Amino acid sequence: MLNVFRAISFLEGLSYLVILSVTLGVIDREYVFVLGMGHGVLFMLYLLFSLIVSGKKGWSVGRWLLLFLASLVPFAFIPVEIVLSKIEKTSVVDDK
Repeated sequence: MLNVFRAISFLEGLSYLVILSVTLGVIDREYVFVLGMGHGVLFMLYLLFSLIVSGKKGWSVGRWLLLFLASLVPFAFIPVEIVLSKIEKTSVVDDK
């Protein structure tokens, strides 16, 4: 489940950067609806899976709030990915 959340987190962060590139004029505005819809779906999946993973891992509400706040900040998906990969490596070692 953590792998799925990591993938969604990464894709959501990238889609956020793509949306921001529209505002900078890098991407034409005719794609705003499609890009916005895709980002919206990924954002909702991010919130859903962050709640599911937080519950399964026994994380505190504070840790979940940090994940939520990271979804609002551009480029914050990178440190989230680093932390989640460390958590996954630790849980794999604990399972062995």
